[in-house]
Amino acid sequence: MAEKLILPNEVKVCATCSYWDGERQVDAEMKVVVVSDECRGECLVQETPKPGLHDVRGEHTCIWEDLDPDEPADVAEVAKQAAGK
Repeated sequence: MAEKLILPNEVKVCATCSYWDGERQVDAEMKVVVVSDECRGECLVQETPKPGLHDVRGEHTCIWEDLDPDEPADVAEVAKQAAGK
């Protein structure tokens, strides 16, 4: 059985990137990602297999993006901007 690792969302490894398609569990409340130490997935940007614990800080072709969702847009503000007000 593989060891499970708990990673803060801010740690720049493939498993914490929104563009990595591998097996992981995300706890949005605690802002952590849980993966096995042997997990593998695919980088959807580079279209290549990557281990979940791959450190991306030295990769120049990486566009690592945090798993945190975008801030919800204020619908009234968007409507005003669209109307040119």
